[in-house]
Amino acid sequence: MKAPVGISNRHVHLDKSTYEYLFEREELQKRNDLNQIGEFASTDVLSLEYGDKTIDNVRIVGPFREHNQIELLKSDLEYLGIDAPTRRSGDLENTPQIKLKVKDKSIITDGVIKSEIHLHVPTSMEQKLGLHERDVILITAPRGSFKANVKVSNNGYYELHIDKDEKELYGIDSNAVVDIEKIDK
Repeated sequence: MKAPVGISNRHVHLDKSTYEYLFEREELQKRNDLNQIGEFASTDVLSLEYGDKTIDNVRIVGPFREHNQIELLKSDLEYLGIDAPTRRSGDLENTPQIKLKVKDKSIITDGVIKSEIHLHVPTSMEQKLGLHERDVILITAPRGSFKANVKVSNNGYYELHIDKDEKELYGIDSNAVVDIEKIDK
């Protein structure tokens, strides 16, 4: 079986009240749609501060979420000196805090994670592919193999999600198609 690859960079999901506080407006401005239905890259960016280290121009991804979620690359976590867990989106219990800053406004929030590698499967394709929520798959890449979990959703777009660091580690080009094999549940 094959799957197209989507490569993500560091980004932030905000709840509405945090966004309104930092940007002093009510709605995210859309830059472009993302493959996952209903999600988009915003024109808004912010800075992340941890100790004496800063990462500027971190993109906000919409729509608003119930909780703030800061998805960083392994290299970002190492640079900042944060010990954050690798988690599925939305699994934010006991996650580190970080400062979000826009101009002269800032807020400290938890929700820092490194997103786990996952395969998005739309509900409409679940039975046909024989891939179900939390199934484990093996991906064969130019520089080795690795495992990922299946994430089934109504708004899913069939795509393997890895980040920029993982792209380099496994030698996967943008817009690549990789071989996948179901190995476990």
